[in-house]
Amino acid sequence: MKNNTLVRLLPAWQWLKTYKAADMQADTIASIVFTIMVIPQSLAYAMLAGLPAITGLYASILPSILYSLFGTSRILAVGPVAITSVMTASAVLPFATVGTDQYATIAILLALLSGTMLLILSILRLGFLTNLLSHPVISGFISASALLIILGQVKHLLGVHTYGDTLIPLVSSLAKHIHNTNIPTLVLSIASITSLVLMKRYFPSLLKALGCSSKTVQLFGKSGSILVVAGTTIAVGVFSLDRLGVSIIGAVSSSIPTLKISAVNLSVLKELLPSAFLISIVGFVGSVSVAQTYAAKYRQDIDPNQELMGLGMANIGSALCGAFPVTGGFSRTVLNAESGAKSPMTGIISALLILLTLLFLTPLFYYLPTAILSSIISISMLKLVNIGDVKQLWRFSKKEAILLLVTFFVVLLDGMETGLIAGVVLSLLFFLWHTSHPHIAIVGRVPGTEHFRNEQRFAVEKHPHILTIRIDENLFFANARVLEDRLQTIVSQNTDIKHLILMCNAVNMIDASAMQSLEKIVVRLSDSGVKLHLSEVKGPVMDKLKGTQLLNTLTGEVFLTQHQAIQKLEKRCGDEQEDQ
Repeated sequence: MKNNTLVRLLPAWQWLKTYKAADMQADTIASIVFTIMVIPQSLAYAMLAGLPAITGLYASILPSILYSLFGTSRILAVGPVAITSVMTASAVLPFATVGTDQYATIAILLALLSGTMLLILSILRLGFLTNLLSHPVISGFISASALLIILGQVKHLLGVHTYGDTLIPLVSSLAKHIHNTNIPTLVLSIASITSLVLMKRYFPSLLKALGCSSKTVQLFGKSGSILVVAGTTIAVGVFSLDRLGVSIIGAVSSSIPTLKISAVNLSVLKELLPSAFLISIVGFVGSVSVAQTYAAKYRQDIDPNQELMGLGMANIGSALCGAFPVTGGFSRTVLNAESGAKSPMTGIISALLILLTLLFLTPLFYYLPTAILSSIISISMLKLVNIGDVKQLWRFSKKEAILLLVTFFVVLLDGMETGLIAGVVLSLLFFLWHTSHPHIAIVGRVPGTEHFRNEQRFAVEKHPHILTIRIDENLFFANARVLEDRLQTIVSQNTDIKHLILMCNAVNMIDASAMQSLEKIVVRLSDSGVKLHLSEVKGPVMDKLKGTQLLNTLTGEVFLTQHQAIQKLEKRCGDEQEDQ
């Protein structure tokens, strides 16, 4: 019992108690490879958040360690990711100017709020709230956000100063300042993007051609970007390109930003809460999706509520490190898995390696050009723009395709938070419309079977005095009146019927409003000389019906199966005809 409690509170205990020296060796190698590849990415995403690039390394240390201890995924890699980074910038910009201490303070506060919210959601076991983000909303949000991120990086690729964080301001600002393009920066950007694309496509083949083993190719095949980063940094330093206007990282401050309480007041906290909540939800949904994908692949278990705890602790850790909101990233996790990670120990070891980098290797970042970081971001984001999803959804469900497009364009034109809220609200409206217009079918028996199907889809047998109605939805306030009206119409069109069976095999829930409607239906049908019967009522629904006025006033019976109902009522109708 004590062990179970310990595992629930600290999931790391489950894998630590069986951890072996051989696992440590494999995880250490994987961590070295992972750290080498993830450092440029972390620097780039910090820049995306509007913070000094080195902050990305701060955000990769304590958060990674805490998630490894409190999370349930053995492969998920937690740290800075593109979407939450740009959402951070969007949330912080109204309160402070990029590059100021106030900006860093608000970003730290945002991480702290996000972590606290995730912990509260975990304690209340409210992980299901993330189901409000449907696939079309997420797809539209990510595609539009990726486009905005790419547009936002163009200024770094051209070496110009622009403003804006939505489509129209970004495009108009770029149009106004494009004549100020810094040619050395543009050349460096084109060379960087070309090199990154070529390295990604051909570097594994190059390693094979050089006689490297398949294991080496697997480990380092995706690390070609490191060579590009190193090459551009050396080029900037050797040729003094910074003097020609090429933007560089420069000297890295040795002091870690801290949360300055004096810069925070109650009004700022209140205004940050919606952004912190959205960042938390978006980060959690993306993180759990990636974690579940790899959990299925490696036959592991994921506990969404414990994931909330792990990510909450990671964000609080990020705030303590003077960084910004973090989450589990798809690209980071892919790198972690392909590096050969065996357990969450890779998160702990890689965090320590990044700490060593911060302590001893930061001078190497001095001539690192921002153009290469923007190139890495742009190439990564381009993969997230999913045009094919719109085509597939349009063929499958035009409503969901419209939902995707609305989310997409609202994000582009009015920002990420507004787009996400619009998508969720529209999803709920579509859901309410769907459930308030339930599919109601007249069904009959498929000849020679005990199966009952829609008369519009199958050739079925029906008795002239018995009519069966199947409702394919839960019964609640939004559709109770619709059911009343539809049954009244059907009965008025079928004047010979004496028995109406409501087939309830698709009904999982009945609320008080629907109960009241069913009682009215019983009375109306009785006045028309028609008896109402129920068939295939599920156990939980039947439990609610017991002791209600409905069963006391029901003019017909409750049958276990539809076949049983038809057999008995057909016999009864036959007996009544003989008596006549």
